[in-house]
Amino acid sequence: MADRNRRIVLAAVPVGMPREEDFRMEEVAVPVCAANGLLVRTKWVSVDPYLRGRISGVRSYVAPIAVGAVMESGAVGEVVASQDPAFQRGDIVSGFWGWQEFDAVEAAKVQRVDPREAPVSTALGILGMPGMTAYFGLTEVCAPKAGETVVVSGAAGAVGSAVGQIAKILGCRAVGMAGTVAKVNHVKSLGFDDALNYRTDKPYKDVLARMCPKGIDCYFDNVGGEFTDAVLGLMNVRGRVAICGQISQYNDRSLDVGPRPFTPMLVKQLRVEGFLVSRWAGRFGEGREQMAGWLKQGRLRYEETVYEGLESAPRAFIGLFLGENTGKALVSV
Repeated sequence: MADRNRRIVLAAVPVGMPREEDFRMEEVAVPVCAANGLLVRTKWVSVDPYLRGRISGVRSYVAPIAVGAVMESGAVGEVVASQDPAFQRGDIVSGFWGWQEFDAVEAAKVQRVDPREAPVSTALGILGMPGMTAYFGLTEVCAPKAGETVVVSGAAGAVGSAVGQIAKILGCRAVGMAGTVAKVNHVKSLGFDDALNYRTDKPYKDVLARMCPKGIDCYFDNVGGEFTDAVLGLMNVRGRVAICGQISQYNDRSLDVGPRPFTPMLVKQLRVEGFLVSRWAGRFGEGREQMAGWLKQGRLRYEETVYEGLESAPRAFIGLFLGENTGKALVSV
């Protein structure tokens, strides 16, 4: 086993769009496996849009990552040393230790990953946090009924692509938004009834009105901005909106002011709810079982955009905001 641990730390709080210079590679000693703990060698690292808020220098729903600290995110790794009888060398686990080759973790804070169930990378995607976000955000917040129309922004991403497929499994019409012709075609290949290219299919409200002739009952919002403004104007009475993300706004410091949403919310009696997937942490086992079942049945598909090597993590993260990924963005360490 190596005696040095490469890790990526936050070098500076980004201003606007993050740059690779905002991150720094370091080499330190491999940490020591603590009593009742594990030493893991990282195999996969997740990059996710929510990390932009964590490197903003201010607290949101969790403390920010400090300058000089390791970039934290979901990861999958192999146990190389164990001080807990429940785990053995060679076991695969997922947890939250981030952008580094090794880490000493508490056994109670990791989950065992079964390579026989699905490729282990899915523990960071369709069977991990993004998949649980899609499953619980759609079924609990939007609660769509068969025959209703569900619109998803960011439909080619890890969360959005799963939302649309779950909507179809539940008997709904699914319409997605993506940013390139290739991504629109990918979304349609997943079973979405229709999809628009947000760069070219404008004005959004007119395009959506054609794609959603019966109006919109549920909107799963990953993006925000002008697209969301258009959707709200087409919602049906007592429609439901799940606010999962606002990626179009994360790097925009000008805080552009769009139409204020409260009039359509009032007139259409909409329920608009922001959510964090941690709300359902106690039910993740239920969610994983259902999603894994749909995977095995061939009713659910996933895509991964893989970047090679730990050093590529900053570029992979920045790529999220440039629309580079289709499905889940991952770093193979």
